Amino acid sequence: MPATQTTSRIAFVKPTDDEIDVYGLTHPGKVRPENQDHFLIGSLRKSMRIRQSSFGEDFLASQTERLASLAMVADGVGGSTGGEEASRLTLQAVTEYVTSSTHCYYTADPTDDQAFTATLQEMAFHCHERLVGEEPPERVGRATTLTLLLGVWPRAYVLQVGDSRYYLFRHGTLTQVSRDQTLAQDLVDAGVFKRDDRAFARLSNVLSSAIGGVQTSPVVTAVHNDWGYVHLLCTDGLTKHVADAHIAERLRSMTSAKEACEKLLQDALDGGGSDNITIIVGRAVRRA
Repeated sequence: MPATQTTSRIAFVKPTDDEIDVYGLTHPGKVRPENQDHFLIGSLRKSMRIRQSSFGEDFLASQTERLASLAMVADGVGGSTGGEEASRLTLQAVTEYVTSSTHCYYTADPTDDQAFTATLQEMAFHCHERLVGEEPPERVGRATTLTLLLGVWPRAYVLQVGDSRYYLFRHGTLTQVSRDQTLAQDLVDAGVFKRDDRAFARLSNVLSSAIGGVQTSPVVTAVHNDWGYVHLLCTDGLTKHVADAHIAERLRSMTSAKEACEKLLQDALDGGGSDNITIIVGRAVRRA
């Protein structure tokens, strides 16, 4: 068999569970009195197995074949406990929705971008409506970002609502795949002003889309996945203080997902730690 065909076949082989190196963490930072961020990492089987989360869910591993991998971060807004509740309830709603819809992963073509896009957008709207519908009067206005990565080898699907981010590090280059859904970015895209204008910084924290917000505009992006690609999901507590170039260097030299998360967290704290910080790093690593 020609070498190119052998390489292609190996690349398509789905990693086993012990070949997935993934880790997440969250920290309140050095200024905020509470942590309104949450994260979750899971494996989709006949039922979902939670590998790690910030809100204490933990289930025994299933012995069935892994259908897909899931990672998500949420950054709550709304003040007091409202933001924390919004991010936590949203991740729990996503978990329930995905668990009840696992049948679609048995029959779906992992390269059918349209089908997965429609499913993820429907899920985002479902979570939005649920959060809004459950709001008591004292919690009106609570909302959250949601950045979600669904890995269905050899594809990955990114759902974006708000300004938490998804980066892909491949072939030595870091790319921000998600687009910040903020008023500042909207005005830059419209040509009203540039990123280095003073107005950009002033409006960069104003979300133009959020789960539970006035407007929710979920965007789904499909990307190719492969061995050695590094996936990073994070809230803006990281990117406020750590430049993309430094993030890239951390991922370039990483020895494990846990090490990369811990070093990036320390970088954000050393840079000021002015916000809650949540980071997930994941990759497929071939075992010898």
